[in-house]
Amino acid sequence: MSKYLLEIGTEELPYKFIPQAIEQLKTGFNNFLNDNKVGFEKVDVYATPRRLAVIISGLVEKSADEEKIVRGPIAKVAYDENGNLTKAGEGFARKNGVEPQNLYVEDNYVHAKIIVKGKSIVELLKDNVPTIVLKLQGSHFMRWGYNDEKFSRPIRWIVSILDKEEVKIKIIDKESSNISRGHRFAQQNVIIGHPDDYKEIMRNCCVIVDQDERRRIIIEKAREEADKLGAVPYYTDDLLEEVTFITEYPVPAVCEFDPKYLEIPEEVTVTVMAVHQRYFALHKDGKLINKFITMTNYIGDEFTNIKAGNVRVIKARLDDAVFFFNEDTKKPLADYVEDLKGVTFQKGMGSVYDKTQRIITLSKDIAKSLNIDSKTIERTALLCKADLTTQLVFEFTELQGFIGADYARVAGEDKRVCDGIKEHYFPLNAESETAKSIEGQIVGIADKLDTICAVFAEGKKPTGSSDPLGVRRAALGIIRTILDAKIKVNLNDLIIKTLLLLPIKTVEGNVIDKVKNIAGSSVNRLSGKILEEVNEFMVQRLIIFLSDKYSKNVLEACASNKNPLEDLADYVKRVDVVQTLNNPALMECANRVIRILKEDSKKSVNKNLFNVSAENMLLEQINTVKESDDYKQYLESLIAINPSVEKFFEDVLVMDKDETIKENRLALLTLLKKKYENLTDFSKL
Repeated sequence: MSKYLLEIGTEELPYKFIPQAIEQLKTGFNNFLNDNKVGFEKVDVYATPRRLAVIISGLVEKSADEEKIVRGPIAKVAYDENGNLTKAGEGFARKNGVEPQNLYVEDNYVHAKIIVKGKSIVELLKDNVPTIVLKLQGSHFMRWGYNDEKFSRPIRWIVSILDKEEVKIKIIDKESSNISRGHRFAQQNVIIGHPDDYKEIMRNCCVIVDQDERRRIIIEKAREEADKLGAVPYYTDDLLEEVTFITEYPVPAVCEFDPKYLEIPEEVTVTVMAVHQRYFALHKDGKLINKFITMTNYIGDEFTNIKAGNVRVIKARLDDAVFFFNEDTKKPLADYVEDLKGVTFQKGMGSVYDKTQRIITLSKDIAKSLNIDSKTIERTALLCKADLTTQLVFEFTELQGFIGADYARVAGEDKRVCDGIKEHYFPLNAESETAKSIEGQIVGIADKLDTICAVFAEGKKPTGSSDPLGVRRAALGIIRTILDAKIKVNLNDLIIKTLLLLPIKTVEGNVIDKVKNIAGSSVNRLSGKILEEVNEFMVQRLIIFLSDKYSKNVLEACASNKNPLEDLADYVKRVDVVQTLNNPALMECANRVIRILKEDSKKSVNKNLFNVSAENMLLEQINTVKESDDYKQYLESLIAINPSVEKFFEDVLVMDKDETIKENRLALLTLLKKKYENLTDFSKL
């Protein structure tokens, strides 16, 4: 078994492109080897800012021989009337290297069975590696120098070796060799003798080629430096990924800034460090301290200039933040609400001020349905978007909500209002926490639902490649908030109210015509496709969210018999029970009832028309099944009456010749079907 190494050395690659390149190279080489029937064990891809490396282990010497059936000319063209090969038939045999006697006729065509000899792995690598590399895609690919081919950054060197031998390839204008380069400030022109030695040789040249190892080193070194200060480093997955892909040899440096900057909102300082400067903020005893860690791509022990440069940069950013904070807080947060009239929410859907008024109305409706005092909820709804017109949020848009909460605190607003302003944006992503305060929960639901309905009302529903205003994330946020907080709210009713609150375009005309247009548009929204589309969208997001835990057919079955949006918690309770269902006899009876009843009977059951004892027994058993939200007990009651259902089908012919008796029996089965439907749609299980 052989091992192949490819290393593409470049100028510094954009960090966002590197993870994409890793996946594309892994897929490209796997497909190439499988398509050419080349045996191999695994493909590993490594990347740093200056190199993309592929190591293929367990390679065979050549691709496998392949047996192929080749179809030739039609039989009457390949053979004459005496059964001898014509010139066309002889040519087909000669072309494919087959003896005439080995040709055969099938489906009126001449066929030949041929063996395609496998190619050597060296030949395959030479032919395919350049193509795989040049198929890489990413943003801002450009032509470099006088070359026609595009790539993310100029290629400076290529290493291509199979075991101890070079495999000569050329990509754009660079030819391969067995010579790599170390860290910019370490040894250059490093000879790679064998792929097995690659990672260790590069390590000796101050390059950690394995990105997973580099990530572990960054975390460990950040923690080591933080421990010396009795602190804890702050980092997100995004920050960790970025630092991993902008360093080849991560070395930490601890820097210190003026404590006065701790007076501005902590979220601002952390964002400046993490998002804008790629620093690791430090917390001690739960509070931010005036020190941070920067991961340098540096070899040496003199950090004075590095520290001074980083402190100088962060000071300038924090000075801006202090200025904006002081300017913004010269007036209370409530005074910014009026400015929202100048901020467009969405074309055709008014300003953010209009959206705020809709959020207030919806929040009051939700609070009323929950029998909750709405005073702090209404105040939260009024102020939830006010910070969008502040200078600090204009500079740090990712801090909307956090800044609003802090400005509300400075203005002396109720703590519940401050928390609600911040939390109404929660969850920030699929994994992050949901709102804890009732203000944040209710206002967040109202805000997100308004966004979803506005997008659908404008005919801009999400597609595979687009998600206008993040409506998928908004739907997931609503679902997670309701389930986590165990809020009993009817989303279907809320969707209807939201659609009615949205603005409606009116053409020029008299007042009566405008009123008619508004009324007609409102009816169309509710009775037309929009309500149906929003409902379907929300249900599908719910099913997708729960599909990691439950079977998809169970989720769809429980969504088919009742609209899950009317009570999400009730839906999950039913799914929990149906997921455990393992009773073939019950399933068969339920589906038999569904098959017989093409449509539900509108008539009542008349006991006087019973002429078989099984009919009366089934009615009595049906009446013992009482509707309940204890679905485990409800399922047990359905199982308990199943023998009576089986007895009914054994003794009774539903489609009796007497139309009156038949209709009465269909009415009886309709009662039974409704009992089944209270749990799930058995036909979808």
